[in-house]
Amino acid sequence: MGHFANQAVDPAAPIVLFDTGVGGLTVLAELRKVLPEAPVIYAADYAGLPYGTKTEAEVAARVCGLLGRMSERYHPRAICIACNTASTIALGMVREVLEVPVIGTVPAIKPAAEMTQTGVIGLLGTAATVRQGYVDELERQFASDKLLIRHAAPELVEQAERKLRGDTIDSAAIAATVAGLRDHTRGMEIDTVVLACTHFPLLEDELRAAMGGGVRFVHGAEGIARRIAYLTEGQEFARGDGDRVVVTAPPDQAMLDAFRPYGFDRIEQL
Repeated sequence: MGHFANQAVDPAAPIVLFDTGVGGLTVLAELRKVLPEAPVIYAADYAGLPYGTKTEAEVAARVCGLLGRMSERYHPRAICIACNTASTIALGMVREVLEVPVIGTVPAIKPAAEMTQTGVIGLLGTAATVRQGYVDELERQFASDKLLIRHAAPELVEQAERKLRGDTIDSAAIAATVAGLRDHTRGMEIDTVVLACTHFPLLEDELRAAMGGGVRFVHGAEGIARRIAYLTEGQEFARGDGDRVVVTAPPDQAMLDAFRPYGFDRIEQL
């Protein structure tokens, strides 16, 4: 994509982090480590949640439309689609229609393939992500000599949202997800699990406890943060009047409470 650093950028121009809900906070946490001064607008498409049950055409139209509107309104220096489903479906399309650099989120199959000892890797994602040809291509490129066991775990999206709101997690949902991987003929050999949805790392502790010791979990948040830092290298940052959350559904207090620990004190409807 090339460097955008030589273009004059307004120091207050934000980085937009876009997701269906709170999943992108896993990316934000890593972004804060590398770019603590960067102004951020976190955009959560609660009205469209969940994406994993929608058709590819629905997701593509929705993501392109929302990011187009946000680009016009907020003039971001970069946009990160912090959602695997939206990235695997709409990334190319969004890049064609927007002038700013767009960073996507891809399942961390490459690092998992480098990490596994047994050669058996689990992949958890939404129904839409696990069926994408994009995932087939990553598997062919980086894990052709490994066994990749895919399992659609849409119920984890809701559980991650619940956890961040302080509600009780349904342990049966966690157990069902783990069973979906382990019940495969070679499922007990899984030693590495790709969390191919930005919501899922929020449940890493619960998944690790249910999977048993020795299983490693990989997700792309760190790599995405590094990519954003690279694309904005040399640019000036000014936080100005603080960061904000933009949502597509009517905001409520519980939503703001979930985002507040991440440094957000304002929430508004797009």
